[in-house]
Amino acid sequence: MTATTSRLRLILGDQLSPQHSWFRQCDETILYVLMECRSETDYVLHHAQKILAIFAAMRDFARQLQAAGHRVHYLAIDDVANRHSFAGNLDLLLAQYAANHIDYQAPDEYRLDQHLAAYRPDGVSVSMVGSEHFYTERDSGTQLFAGRKKWLQEHFYRSLRKQYRVLLDDDEQPLGGQWNFDADNRGSWKGVPAEPVDRRPRHDHSQLWQTITAAGVASFGAPNAEQFGWVLNRSEALQQLDAFIEHGLPYFGQFQDAMSVHAWRMFHSLLSFALNTKMLAPYEVVQRVEAATRAGHAPLAAAEGYIRQILGWREYIRCVYWARMPGYEEENFFQHQRPLPSWFWSGATKMRCVASVLQQSLQQAHAHHIQRLMVIGNFALLAGLDPAALHRWYLGIYIDAFEWVELPNTLGMSQFADGGMLATKPYVSAAAYIDKMSDYCKGCHYDKKQRIGERACPYNALYWDFFSRNEDKLASNPRIGMVYPQLRKMDPDMRQQITAQAEYWRVNLEQL
Repeated sequence: MTATTSRLRLILGDQLSPQHSWFRQCDETILYVLMECRSETDYVLHHAQKILAIFAAMRDFARQLQAAGHRVHYLAIDDVANRHSFAGNLDLLLAQYAANHIDYQAPDEYRLDQHLAAYRPDGVSVSMVGSEHFYTERDSGTQLFAGRKKWLQEHFYRSLRKQYRVLLDDDEQPLGGQWNFDADNRGSWKGVPAEPVDRRPRHDHSQLWQTITAAGVASFGAPNAEQFGWVLNRSEALQQLDAFIEHGLPYFGQFQDAMSVHAWRMFHSLLSFALNTKMLAPYEVVQRVEAATRAGHAPLAAAEGYIRQILGWREYIRCVYWARMPGYEEENFFQHQRPLPSWFWSGATKMRCVASVLQQSLQQAHAHHIQRLMVIGNFALLAGLDPAALHRWYLGIYIDAFEWVELPNTLGMSQFADGGMLATKPYVSAAAYIDKMSDYCKGCHYDKKQRIGERACPYNALYWDFFSRNEDKLASNPRIGMVYPQLRKMDPDMRQQITAQAEYWRVNLEQL
């Protein structure tokens, strides 16, 4: 006899935590619902691996729930009954199972939060519960920064360190005598030590990929379906965490900002997809990293740098997102409007740094934070690319990109489009910084030392022209440093040449 269903529980594609309290015991009156919707695959153009990874993980999660004794209804992308929206599919399932209640976990994206909050079918009660994932609540930032014009991440980070007693000594002071070891984490990498071996298990998702493409889902980037390297479930994520602690963490701090054509993942953990789909909880990762440094396995600067990204930056970014939505995606402080050049989808540019990071992103669906910020984001800001278009590109291309974490990083940190609410200064540089932190400049078509001419590195003229064009908005910023004194001392003829060179690059982006 089929069990009577009184309650549907919706699980989104980034809510794949088997540790949620929902699953502590089985109840035959509860039906768990997962669905692959075109509304989710199509709202921006996504990387093939991102679609594959989420669908494969959702399907595996459904199998796990069923194996544990829970009842599950899974709507696949090619299911003829699939209406390809959450509301449409929930209507379908309510009619099919005659349920009178729907539960869902709090979505992390504003778009879905509004969609589900507005869904109130007649005669059915709807309840939202927490995802039980983050350290903080949605409004924690608003409460902490009440009355402050600047939302400084360091203030937020220290408060959480104290609240959760992370990397503190017996006197409640920061371990090692300082809160932040960022100055120790800026080393360039010359090939030693070697990049860790990629120990992630491989999956053959070729059949699933055929299903996705046959359903008409558009994407870009390499699917790598037959040798797929992104984790499928919590068990694999824990293995990946173990591998990072053992092989990556000891060198992570020193080389966390380094870039190389010879090491696509360097010493980064590749855990962001598992974290952002909730296979792993942030607190368990932080605890493991802290334990490793206390045991002497990794330098304190490495552990602090990694923990700052999770306990500090990740939680902080989420609070910024919920405080500024809706409307944050429309911020455009510099009024930049240029469309993204076509090589953002091909990597076919003569700038070796940009080509390397774009091709890596298209092949791996991944780039680490400095590649995203100081190569792609840096160029986009200097060239005056539309921040909203850049946001949609970042959201689509990266395996770990969900809007709550991607949008503030793009609009606020990378493009300074919020005018400095999040970042204290625009994160831009000329070729010198990229050359210092990478080997990209070696063998490049362009000359890193030249500002003017057909072979001059585009970053150089664009950098000086960016500050020249925006002097009224940036000259009073105390963190800009010596840029404006140097500009004022610059030979007027050279300054005019730089302006003309920068305009030439901006007009001819497709030819770069």
